Amino acid sequence: MIEQSITIELETGLQARPAAQFVQQANRFSSHIFIEKDKKRVNAKSIMGLMSLAVGHGEEITLIADGTDEEHAVNQLADFVKE
Repeated sequence: MIEQSITIELETGLQARPAAQFVQQANRFSSHIFIEKDKKRVNAKSIMGLMSLAVGHGEEITLIADGTDEEHAVNQLADFVKE
């Protein structure tokens, strides 16, 4: 299992379109992927879970991945929210 704390740099945060794109990216990986914010953990492959966190610009989240491609998954998804 691998974890990485990151700050959301997307101007709109992970709302609407960026959230949907993030979920699409997460679904490319076979690893189990989660996002944690304020001690609430959700499945990063679930749009409803991600939207329930209401992640805004400048907020910190923790990406957690567990599986065969966990490192690649965390790196790719971290890059996505830093763009």
